[in-house]
Amino acid sequence: MTEAELYTEYKGVYLPTQLHPQESLKYYEEFIFRHDDILIVTYPKSGTTWMQEIVPLVQSGGDLTPVLTVPNWDRVPWLEEHRACVLNLEQRASPRLFSTHYHYNMMPASFFTVKPKVIYVMRNPKDVFTSSYHFYGMASFLVKPGTQDQFLQKFINGKGWLNAKDQDRTMYISYEEMIFDLRDSVSKISQFMEKSLDSEVIEKITDHCMFKNMKQNKMSNYSLVPNEFMDHNKSEFLRKGITGDWKNQFTVAQAEYFDAVYKKQMKDIKYKFVWD
Repeated sequence: MTEAELYTEYKGVYLPTQLHPQESLKYYEEFIFRHDDILIVTYPKSGTTWMQEIVPLVQSGGDLTPVLTVPNWDRVPWLEEHRACVLNLEQRASPRLFSTHYHYNMMPASFFTVKPKVIYVMRNPKDVFTSSYHFYGMASFLVKPGTQDQFLQKFINGKGWLNAKDQDRTMYISYEEMIFDLRDSVSKISQFMEKSLDSEVIEKITDHCMFKNMKQNKMSNYSLVPNEFMDHNKSEFLRKGITGDWKNQFTVAQAEYFDAVYKKQMKDIKYKFVWD
């Protein structure tokens, strides 16, 4: 299928129509946040599923029940996707847990007045590209990536949350930090969520959320999704869970080109990234 058949343009961003029908976009625009909501924000393939595993466990005090019995798209749903309309999110007890891939300037009006907590997860964009390239190849609701050079041209344009206001309500954390010291990352997340957890609970959450363990969880590895939507024979949804895999994907010329574009586009960003 063509891009025109697969995508809907919304506020300058192309969205998979199958996941974002008009009724879900309307629901999103009218959504009313609460002050104690916790919103996980990521660029796709930057650690969303990982954070959807950690945050509910922190919230539950280490009780594994929610992550072993409820699919991650229902336990920490994307506000902008079609399922949000039918999950009765207004009736959920506080603090509610949500996810989004949307830009800061695409948030519903209530976000800017209520100011919920935000956990913003970043990842080396070269690794994001690598993971995305494999994902686009296995997901039927996305346009096929084409050659690596073609996909690279589409990938390098984008904006994020690093210039967002109200940063006192935002926690910034990277995929790389979580790889380097997951236990410390879980501890920092629990502090941000104002959940006092003892060392045994932190250790329990850390062990469950190790990539090799999380990958076995059917509620999180997307094995429940039929092959007609995600062809798991082409690529696993949770693939490697490592840093630096871009070195196995990029040619030298592609890496140099990517670095030049990245340097130009990020020149006004003052944030110090761990991968720089």
